[in-house]
Amino acid sequence: MKRLIVTADDVGLDRGMTTGAIEAHRNGIVTACSVVANGREFDDAVARLRDVPSLEVGVHLTLVEERALTTGKAMPRNWLRFLLSPKKNVEPELRAQIERVLATRLRVTHLNGHQHLHQWPRINRIVRRLASEYRIDYVRVVNDRCGRRRRIPIALLSALADRSGTTIGVAEAGHLTADRIVELLDCVSDVTELVAHPGLNVAGYAHWKYDWDAETHALCDPRVREAISTKNIDLITPSQI
Repeated sequence: MKRLIVTADDVGLDRGMTTGAIEAHRNGIVTACSVVANGREFDDAVARLRDVPSLEVGVHLTLVEERALTTGKAMPRNWLRFLLSPKKNVEPELRAQIERVLATRLRVTHLNGHQHLHQWPRINRIVRRLASEYRIDYVRVVNDRCGRRRRIPIALLSALADRSGTTIGVAEAGHLTADRIVELLDCVSDVTELVAHPGLNVAGYAHWKYDWDAETHALCDPRVREAISTKNIDLITPSQI
């Protein structure tokens, strides 16, 4: 049996990202979303997600770019600066982020990490422990063997995986097209997660150079859903594993 979770990351960072995730759920293939607890548009995201209970919610654990919930201080600008920085406050910060989302009473079914920092061994041990403590059963394992873009960094990231999961779309972050999604469906086996970044009229984060609108349209393209059906793939949510 081939099963596919389709997750929209970065909800709550920008209102346009939240809009894109909801649009790609209602009219496309997205089954879950990941909320940034320290995102500047967190409250807006929570209010809107209450109206979309079929879109499963997870925590997009964030240790770069934003401000820490625990200290209010700016976080490192990217993953490299994070890895070179002191990490003594990581567990309290991740705990605070999980608890902030849980406090909204939204059902939290999964965890993953911004820039996939949750996969670094030291961080991953903390994340796994917190997932167990808060009874959150699904933690993303980044293991993308089918990507065409960013081959070296994604290969290094995938090398850290424990092989318990498969992901697609990580290498194409912000640049997924309908044709590429259809191609990636050939990599779906058992439980696979398509990591997506939809958005509509995103106002910030231009330095990412993502094409949020195009990715939203790709996720809503009827050809993608048709291909999922033709390849006998079941769309599922993290809680259905």
